[in-house]
Amino acid sequence: MDRLMERGSGTSRGEERRAEIVRSALEVIAERGYRGATLGAVAERVGLTQQGLLHYFPTKESLLIAVLEERDQWDTGSARRDGAGAWPLALLNSLVEYNAMRPGIVQTFSALLGESVTGDHPARPCFTQRYERVRADMADTLRGEFGDRLPGGQTPEEVAPLLVAVMDGLQFQWLHDPEAVDMPAVFRTFVSLLAARGDEGAGAEES
Repeated sequence: MDRLMERGSGTSRGEERRAEIVRSALEVIAERGYRGATLGAVAERVGLTQQGLLHYFPTKESLLIAVLEERDQWDTGSARRDGAGAWPLALLNSLVEYNAMRPGIVQTFSALLGESVTGDHPARPCFTQRYERVRADMADTLRGEFGDRLPGGQTPEEVAPLLVAVMDGLQFQWLHDPEAVDMPAVFRTFVSLLAARGDEGAGAEES
């Protein structure tokens, strides 16, 4: 009967239910980590039986993929430019500011990222592919901002992994002590360092 009603109203009810499950999974993973999160705990949070949850997500791994995809919808890591050109560097500042307003999402992502380094973790392939994509996006961003060489002489491809590392690493520090680490301000400082000329030190050496 539930399935017939769901079909009768199109897929909207089913999509809403799936979205509700993903949001609850985000919360449970943030609280317990992926390995500590169970389908039963997620089902209980949305008022379903575990069997009812399996109707939407047949495995824990399929739910994890949905969680990562949901998170990436808000992040430049997976947002493609659709021919509109590279993401401006200023947009990354806005993204860091936005992340500072959603600690639960950042906590979930960071927890999964930390766990995914183990070889058998189901999120490992997702993060490996994500980082490959993000590094390419960040290189495009840097090239759009500075051209083929940054003021310090480095190529966008050389600096892109560093830019990604700063963004993700700041999140860990901020989650541990948000009062001590002003994540948006620190990131803006880092961006200003990218724009600093690297020939001042060289000039001093030549003199």
